[in-house]
Amino acid sequence: MSLSDPIGDMIARVKNAQARKHKKVALPSSNFKTKIADILKNEGFIKDFKIAAEDNKPTLSLELKYYSGNPVISAFERVSKPGRRIFSSAESLPKVNNGLGIAIISTPKGVMTDIDARKQRVGGEIICKVF
Repeated sequence: MSLSDPIGDMIARVKNAQARKHKKVALPSSNFKTKIADILKNEGFIKDFKIAAEDNKPTLSLELKYYSGNPVISAFERVSKPGRRIFSSAESLPKVNNGLGIAIISTPKGVMTDIDARKQRVGGEIICKVF
């Protein structure tokens, strides 16, 4: 099965799993999704992630994080979509929720948060916002 927007699918699966209070969510893996999961883990939005290969199809398993019964990720939204790409320079990168959230940026130096992109003075495609 071919997906037109695999990152949008990842975001939808995480939102749906959190709405049903699931502890884990499994989705098809890719290097890009793994980098996004690594950022989410480093920023404290998820507990952990694992990559397992079943029938030569890698699966990314995210362990979701909750605080007092509520999901840590209160909003997870796609910014740049396949039909409309959103790019930004280092100076005009958005601050998400007045600095309480993060924007995940795909830059020439790799996938990173908006904070790291500002420090390295590099712009790129704004993939999604998390807060």
